[in-house]
Amino acid sequence: MLSEIPATLPHTPLLSAIDQGRPLRELSEEELLELGEELRAYLLYTVGQSGGHFGAGLGVVELTIALHTIYDTPHDRIVWDVGHQTYPHKILTGRMQQMHSIRQAGGLSGFPKRSESDYDTFGVGHSSTSISAAMGMALAAQQQGIKRKVVAVIGDGAITGGMAIEALAHAGHVRPNMLCILNDNQMSIGHNTGGLATYFAKIWASKTYIAMREGSKKILKRIKPAWELAKRTEEHMKGMVAPGTLFEELGWHYIGPLDGHDLPQLLQTLENMKDLEGPQFLHIRTMKGKGFAPAERDPVGYHAINKIEAAPRGPQPGLPAPFPGPKKIKYQDVFGRWLCDTAAMDQRLVGLTPAMCEGSGMVEFSRQYPERYYDVAIAEQHCVTLAAGMACDGLKPVVAIYSTFLQRGYDQLIHDVALQNLDVTFAIDRAGLVGQDGPTHHGAFDLSYMRCIPNMVIGAPSDENECRQMLYTAYDHAGPAAIRYPRGNGPGAVIAHEMAALEIGKAVTVRKGRKVAILAFGTLLAAAKRAGEVLDATVIDMRWVKPLDEELILALAASCDLLVTLEDNAVAGGAGSGVHELLARQHVDTPCLHLGLPDSFVEHASQEEQMAELGLDGEGIVNSVRQALAHKQQTPATVLTAVEALEVGRTR
Repeated sequence: MLSEIPATLPHTPLLSAIDQGRPLRELSEEELLELGEELRAYLLYTVGQSGGHFGAGLGVVELTIALHTIYDTPHDRIVWDVGHQTYPHKILTGRMQQMHSIRQAGGLSGFPKRSESDYDTFGVGHSSTSISAAMGMALAAQQQGIKRKVVAVIGDGAITGGMAIEALAHAGHVRPNMLCILNDNQMSIGHNTGGLATYFAKIWASKTYIAMREGSKKILKRIKPAWELAKRTEEHMKGMVAPGTLFEELGWHYIGPLDGHDLPQLLQTLENMKDLEGPQFLHIRTMKGKGFAPAERDPVGYHAINKIEAAPRGPQPGLPAPFPGPKKIKYQDVFGRWLCDTAAMDQRLVGLTPAMCEGSGMVEFSRQYPERYYDVAIAEQHCVTLAAGMACDGLKPVVAIYSTFLQRGYDQLIHDVALQNLDVTFAIDRAGLVGQDGPTHHGAFDLSYMRCIPNMVIGAPSDENECRQMLYTAYDHAGPAAIRYPRGNGPGAVIAHEMAALEIGKAVTVRKGRKVAILAFGTLLAAAKRAGEVLDATVIDMRWVKPLDEELILALAASCDLLVTLEDNAVAGGAGSGVHELLARQHVDTPCLHLGLPDSFVEHASQEEQMAELGLDGEGIVNSVRQALAHKQQTPATVLTAVEALEVGRTR
C-alpha cells in the first residue's frame, strides 16, 4: 500500500505495454494483479502533477481492469456514472500519456466525454444517468440486431437518485440484456441501508409491535389462510431490508455482494454473467481510496486533490519571514457561517441539501443543528418539494444546491415552490464558470431559467459581505428567493457580523463616469471596476436580477451613449436580457452591449483562463466596449490598445 503520492514517474512496464496496444486479454491473472498496482501508482503520480479526482478511481482499479478484460470494448459498451471514477478507465484506453493534462485547458476532460474517445460511450458529469443510458444502448442494439454487451457502473450515492430508480423499474419491465454494477463503497447507500435495517429492527423489537404481533397471532391462528398470509407478509417485509430482495422485486437477477478488490473473483463472475439474458445486477463492495493509506483513512478529504507544488523555500538567515496576506474566505463558507448564525436566531430555519454537505459549507450546521439538517441524497427533485412541504406548515427552509444541480429540480421549483409563492430560500453555489470541472458543472443558466418564473426574487452578490447580507435579505423575504454565488474565494471584503436587510431591487453606484455605464451582476464587479477606470465609465453593482432597479437603469439610459451589462451567466435570457426587455417596454433606444457566457458550452480550464478567453476580465471588457463605441463612430480613430489602456488606468 502506498502512503504518499510518488514524486517521480513510477516504473509501469505492463501499463506501458497496454498503452502501446497490447490487449488486456493476453495478460495472465498474475500479470493483471501486477497491472493493478502499476495503475494505482500511475494514477497517484499523474493526479499529483495535475490535480483532480482520484479517491473514487483508486476504488475501481480492479473493476476497471476486469471490465476491459472480459468485454470487447469499445464495441461492448461501458457506461460510467458521475465520472469521478473514470481516471483508470482513461489510462487503460489510450490516454495514459495525456493524463498530465487532465482538467487543464486543451487537455483531457475530468469526466467521460464522447468526443474524446470511442471508449467514452456516454458523456456524464451529473449522477444517476448510467442505467437509463445503458438501457437505451441495449435496446438500440436489440432493435438493430447488433450483438453487443452493455454495462452500467453506478455508485452507491448515485443509485439513490430518482432517475436511477425509475430506470431500474423500467428495465425490470422491459427486460433488456444488460448488466448493472453497483459499486458500493459504503459512502451513501451503506448508511441508508443500515438506517433502514435499524428502523425495522426497532419496529420489530418494540413493545407495541410485539404486543400487536402476539395478539394478532392468537386471533389469526384460528383462521389458517389469514395466518399463513400474515407469516408471509412479515417475512417479506424483513426480506425487503436486504438489497438483493429489493432488486429482485424490481425484476433484476441479483448477484452479490462481492469483494470489488478481488480481481480473480471479479473476472470469473463477469465471465459467468456475460451471456446471461435479461437485466443482471452485480453488487460489489469497494473502498474509496483503496491502496493509498491517507485516502483510505479520509475518503471524503481525498475525493480530489489540488496539484502538488514543490515545497517553498524557507526565509534566508537574517531575513524576516514574509508576512502572509489576509486569508480569503470561500463563498460556501460565507454561506455556512450565515446559516449557523441565522439558525441561532430563528428556530424555524431548516437546512436541506441533495448530497452536497461539504461542498456547500454545511458541515458545521449539520453538527450544531443535526435535528434541523436534512441531506436527502442525490434527489434534487425531492429536495425542492420537501422544502415546499416544510414551508407550507411553518418552517423556513434553506436549500443549499449547486446551480447545475438545481436544473434537475426545475419543475419542482416552478410548480411546487413558485406557483404557491412558498417561503423557500435557495442558496445557489457554483454559479457561473467553475473552472476545471468544465461544462457539466458550470452554473451557466440559472439566471435564465429562474428569471422567467413568477414570484421569484433573484440576487447576485459582488463580494463576501454582500453575499451574507443578501442571504439574510432573501431569508427575511416572505416568498421564494434565490441568492447565487460562485465557486471559490471572494475578493477579500470585510464581512460584517451584524446583518441587515437590503432593499430588494435597488442597485448601488460604485463609480460615476461619462458616456458608458457598466451594469455588473455579481462577482464580475471587480473586473467592471477595472474597466470603468480605463473607460471613465459609470459602474453599477446591480445586486438584484429580479426585480431590477428600473428607475436607475432608465436614468442611465437617458444620460449615456452605451449601456453595458456584465454577468457570468448565458447572455441568452440572462440579466442583460432583462435590461433590454425593460428598455423595449419603455421605448428607449439606447444602445446596449451584453457581455456574458456565449451560446456554446465552455470547455474546462482554470476560471481565470475561461474569463480571459470569453473577454470577461478587465481587458476583455475594455476591448468589447471600445469596439462597440467604434462601431457607432463615437470614439476617435486612434485609441490605445486594451493592454495599454489598462496600464493607463492603473497609473491614474
